[in-house]
Amino acid sequence: MLDEDAVTTEEFRSLSAIAKLVIPHDWAGLTLRPPAGVDAHVCLTVGDGDPNAVMKAWRGPAEPEDGDVGRLMTSADAHACGFEAGVQVPIRIANERAGVLTFLAHRPQAYGRETLQHAQTLATYLSTVLSHDDAVRRMSEQLLRLLADVLDIREVFPRVSEIVAAAIPHDRLVLWLFEDQVTHVASNDDGPLIESARVPLRRDPPTRDGGFRLVGDLTRESIELVDLQEQLLAAGYRSLLAIHASTRFQPVTLIFWSKQPHAFSLQDVAVARQVAACVGLAFSHQQLAEAGRQMAEAHARADRLAVRAKSLAAELDLKSGLGRAVGQSPEWTTVLKKATQVAATETTALVQGESGTGKEVVARFIHRASPRRDEPFVAINCAALPEQLLESELFGYERGAFTGAQQAKAGQIELAAGGVLFLDEVSEMSLTAQAKFLRVLQEREFQRLGGTRPIKAHVRVIAATNRDLRKAVEQGVFREDLYYRLQVFEIAIPALRDRTSDVLPLADAFLQDIARSFGRPPAGLTADAKRALLAYSWPGNARELHNALERAAILCEGGLIAAQHLLLPTGVRAAAGETTDLPEVERRTIAQVMQQTRGNKSQAAKRLGLTRTQLYLRLRKYGLDTADS
Repeated sequence: MLDEDAVTTEEFRSLSAIAKLVIPHDWAGLTLRPPAGVDAHVCLTVGDGDPNAVMKAWRGPAEPEDGDVGRLMTSADAHACGFEAGVQVPIRIANERAGVLTFLAHRPQAYGRETLQHAQTLATYLSTVLSHDDAVRRMSEQLLRLLADVLDIREVFPRVSEIVAAAIPHDRLVLWLFEDQVTHVASNDDGPLIESARVPLRRDPPTRDGGFRLVGDLTRESIELVDLQEQLLAAGYRSLLAIHASTRFQPVTLIFWSKQPHAFSLQDVAVARQVAACVGLAFSHQQLAEAGRQMAEAHARADRLAVRAKSLAAELDLKSGLGRAVGQSPEWTTVLKKATQVAATETTALVQGESGTGKEVVARFIHRASPRRDEPFVAINCAALPEQLLESELFGYERGAFTGAQQAKAGQIELAAGGVLFLDEVSEMSLTAQAKFLRVLQEREFQRLGGTRPIKAHVRVIAATNRDLRKAVEQGVFREDLYYRLQVFEIAIPALRDRTSDVLPLADAFLQDIARSFGRPPAGLTADAKRALLAYSWPGNARELHNALERAAILCEGGLIAAQHLLLPTGVRAAAGETTDLPEVERRTIAQVMQQTRGNKSQAAKRLGLTRTQLYLRLRKYGLDTADS
């Protein structure tokens, strides 16, 4: 009769813990069925679930068909138990079904055919435990305790040999991997290791039908590995027992060696299977952990490479005036001096200035002048992203955090680890995101969306804004505590109209950049063009200056850029000495380009930096319509 106390609560919890490594589950149950028609009763459970509902689901129409091999539960059966997925396998003793082992999960479609195989391995293990004596049960309990939290089985393999020796006496225990080589040999004697056990071995496992191989006397029975047999005999070994076990990634075989002939019998096979099942599960856990680690490292490397590539591309952009700290005015010199002062520290900096003044230029200058210069510079524009997208970009998210989150993703804070995180237009950050980011500055940690684990924020923060943050605080749209955290060191960039001595140096730098990107670079600026540049107020600052010069470089077609190519407002050019008004300049320029392209509107629009629609509108406006070409 089946002993109902054959498995203790502690043992079953240990089994659930090690099973969870290869069969993730929210509920596990072991149901024993005493003979003679006695009603089934649940012996042990782990987790929150209804045992009666589980047994009812097992008694469904599929029972006769699945009675021997187990089954993946249908969605309806799983729902009846309060879960989304389930797997059930029978516990068999002496070829009689004695109970049921069940695993349930809340995650839909959590289990597949591979899960069923792992569950069958666990059922075999339990069947062995239930049908053996106290010595075997103690061995099983010790193995479970030893292997439950092991990530590298090689570290504890000698201890495995010691524990198993109480049930299966042996002189040496070998773990044999077929895709590589023997990774570890454990022995409870001090004899020399068998060298052949460390060379690559054939893929076929040294087992026969039934998944095991018994050799009673090596002097009378040959094994396939002749060299190994000779070395075993030379070392004094006479018999062996080999047991095959499956893991998630590759098969393994445990080989027991003894210096006594006929040291192993068929009675040892069931116990050896139990040991192989435990080792196989632990090895699957080890491989899963290693695969997870390698995948995480691969993702991290890919992310770092992507960030580094972005940083390198940005560094190339710095060769242009837009990215270089170009300027000679006292106002600009003061800005660079402040940036140099704060660069050597870890202080959070706040860069303020109108759009286009070069706030990111200053932030990159601080990064390049700091000890973090070789680490990433990650920039994010808070005004360009909606609230939810901004938070996911900043903090990252875990798998399942929201619809469409199919896998975890690191945020910009993580990608900037060790380097600088630049928050452009920080005033546009929502109050919710502000509260979360405040924690980054205060606690130097954060959590991904949908996550529970705190992540350290190893970044230096540089923020920028074109708004008056003090007024934003007064208006209640920006947190006062975050404001004071950001403006520890403030750098104000004056507008280009307030540092006119920087206009021409910037123009020269921009033209050098344009010359590299154009096939026909402009020859330079005429005197009236320079006067026009100095007379204009540049409300768009350096960005507008660059755009105006790029447009003019197209219009001048490789010659000198004159005032009329800049297309600046009429009043300003008149003050600079230019008397022709803007519409006439534009009309003449378009007519000239149309003549040069022989009326080809596509080519003309491309040369003028206009779309075809924009060109059509101007042609009609100035009476220059011709037939489409």
